[in-house]
Amino acid sequence: MKQKLLSGLVAAALLGALAVPAVAQNLAVVNGKAVPKERAEMLKQQVERSGRPITPEIEGQIKEEVIAREIFMQEAQKRGLEASADYKAQMELARQTILIRELFADYQKTHPVTDEEIKAEYDKFAAANAGKEYKASHILVEGEDEAKSIIAALKKGGKFDEIAKKQSKDPGSGARGGDLGWANPGSYVPEFSEALTKLEKGKTTQEPVKSQFGWHIIRLDDTREAELPKLDEVKPQIAQQLQQQKLMKYQEDLRAKAKVE
Repeated sequence: MKQKLLSGLVAAALLGALAVPAVAQNLAVVNGKAVPKERAEMLKQQVERSGRPITPEIEGQIKEEVIAREIFMQEAQKRGLEASADYKAQMELARQTILIRELFADYQKTHPVTDEEIKAEYDKFAAANAGKEYKASHILVEGEDEAKSIIAALKKGGKFDEIAKKQSKDPGSGARGGDLGWANPGSYVPEFSEALTKLEKGKTTQEPVKSQFGWHIIRLDDTREAELPKLDEVKPQIAQQLQQQKLMKYQEDLRAKAKVE
């Protein structure tokens, strides 16, 4: 009796499973065609990769988007657009794009940036930026005569920031009265850096400084010891930069090895 009861329960369970409506197994049924839930899952993954949280509202929007796409696809197929040359060409381009993206993703997965590489890159950055930082201002003009005229005006009491706003051809610093902010002298062109590091705090170059950009009148506003960020603070940015460098090197290597005729 017990064995018969168990058999009956198993049979009922099987019948119940077979009776689950198609909508429960799929996202929806559009004009008699089932729309698999996998399509919504793929869109959800794209949204998650963009950093947006999946809320009930977003899930609803994704469902509506998937259903709308199915409706529009069915209409396009009804009109025979899948057979058009334009559609086939675009599909080939899309196939190439997706396959290449998968190739690069696979490379990055199998060639991750190591902590040792990040530390080495940070040490290089720290070595290059250690020492003094300089807070400088400058006025950049086209010609030497104009630069000398500005130096003469400054000696007579002219205001550096006012002249910079009116005459400097560097739009960024000019709008700020010539202010270039804090920087390591190595970040400037050699002629500028050499003149800057010879100045005393608060002093301005007495002769125009020529560079590839034009003629500079430079003022040293202040100096300080470089304030470098801690490794942990910049680790994600360094890892991303190194990852991009590795990927570019991989691409260059593939192109170099390819036989193109």
